[in-house]
Amino acid sequence: MISLHRRRALVTGAALLAACVTAAAGAQTRFPEKPITFIVPFAAGSATDQLARALGQSITAQTKQAVIVDNKVGAGGSIAATAAAKAAPDGYTVLITTNTTHAANEHLYKKLAYDPVKDFAPVTGLGKGGQVLVVRADAPYKSVADLVAAARANPGKLSFGSGSSSSRVAGEMFKQLSHTDILHVPYKSNPNAIIDLLGGQIDLMITDTATGIPQVKAGKLRALGYSSRKRSVLLPDVPTIDEAGVKGYDMGYWFAAYVAAGTPPAVVARLNELLVAGTKSVPARTFYETAGADAWTTTPAELAKFQAAETEKWGRVIKAAGIEPE
Repeated sequence: MISLHRRRALVTGAALLAACVTAAAGAQTRFPEKPITFIVPFAAGSATDQLARALGQSITAQTKQAVIVDNKVGAGGSIAATAAAKAAPDGYTVLITTNTTHAANEHLYKKLAYDPVKDFAPVTGLGKGGQVLVVRADAPYKSVADLVAAARANPGKLSFGSGSSSSRVAGEMFKQLSHTDILHVPYKSNPNAIIDLLGGQIDLMITDTATGIPQVKAGKLRALGYSSRKRSVLLPDVPTIDEAGVKGYDMGYWFAAYVAAGTPPAVVARLNELLVAGTKSVPARTFYETAGADAWTTTPAELAKFQAAETEKWGRVIKAAGIEPE
């Protein structure tokens, strides 16, 4: 027979457990009760920025709370990631980012001010896409073969720009697999590099489709190749870089959302719910369609597992490309 003292302890424990469950459920239901800030590592107009703004519109429609997009540009996304890592762990600051900050940077920099794993709680994947190799519309290169021939004939004379690790590593992989020597010029974000490409300060770049394709459609840039194994539906006449003769070439990118480590699981779950719904909204679907990207969502645990695998993969690619950490 259970003693009166033991019975009281059990009742008290059950009441406390019920209170905790109720509190957690209540926190999830009430969140958000004020505006949310999306920190974006890249400039306005970049693919990540466009997606963040589309998702923000959806969350505002779902919750009636404003979403503020804060572009913190520079240091390969490290400024933004560091700010997000140091934010209050309450879910009101969300990092909308890419493989740049959470898979590649630890291999590109000798020291980071944030830990891509320990400082963050994964929320959900948001999308995947490919990149496009572009030159000015008036450039003499009509194909990847033309570009490779020119680069081999003039070692170190041609230059490529990049404003993200995806763009940087894509350019370095191109150099490695095409056996060319092309000078790398770093930028804070891909739109900044596009400006210099249009102005003739650099010769080429491999950029996300959301940034590059509008310039191609406007007749300002010429697309020579697509970075993934399969052609882009938006550029069906443009061969993949592999098809164009640089065998083995394949380099895509992904988007994901994170919050500061220590954020309550109920809040993470609520953000996951809002963002997953957001990827199905009209603004987000419009982004995916115009950017040539695919919606891709995960549970927090699935994103953590995917990030670990991607970090290992990007490390191998960066090492093979001969990129020394800065």
